Amino acid sequence: MSFGNIVLLVIAGIAAYLVAIYNKLVQLKAGIDAAWSDIDVQLKRRYDLIPALVETVKGYKDYEAGTLEKVIKARQVGLTAQSMDEKAAAANMLSGALGKLFALAEAYPDLKANTNFLNLQDELSNLENAIQNARRYYNAIVRDYNAKIESFPDLFIAQKFNFTKRDYFELEESEAKAVKKMPKIAF
Repeated sequence: MSFGNIVLLVIAGIAAYLVAIYNKLVQLKAGIDAAWSDIDVQLKRRYDLIPALVETVKGYKDYEAGTLEKVIKARQVGLTAQSMDEKAAAANMLSGALGKLFALAEAYPDLKANTNFLNLQDELSNLENAIQNARRYYNAIVRDYNAKIESFPDLFIAQKFNFTKRDYFELEESEAKAVKKMPKIAF
């Protein structure tokens, strides 16, 4: 084997390695986009349940209107949020408002016993868990991607092709807990 062939093999090997790095970055970026889409779908599903919840609670005339207004406002903010930071803030706002709504429901035995209310609460609780799982998955992919674009020699390819650091989707610790299921009332 001549010296020229060895140089060509080394160059081809380096080129293949660089292409592999680029392809892995593209794969991780696509994974981030898909994971974000999953979070977005779960958030929209949660926002879609809010009108039915509000209508159910409105039937209880003495129920605190201020709490319902906060839930409605948080839903509206979530529906109009564009950036990840805005969506995270809206998710936090809605989680807090829903937490207060369900805490106040304790004072209304008829509401607590309402089948529609209980079904909506269960569905919201399940969605909270789905959002939390989707967020964990998204953040794991972001962690891997960010580590890759900051690692040597991958960082050179990342800089050359404008792969930039991505933000985590973080919820405030106090708001990150799923909506607690209320105990079923047996008659």
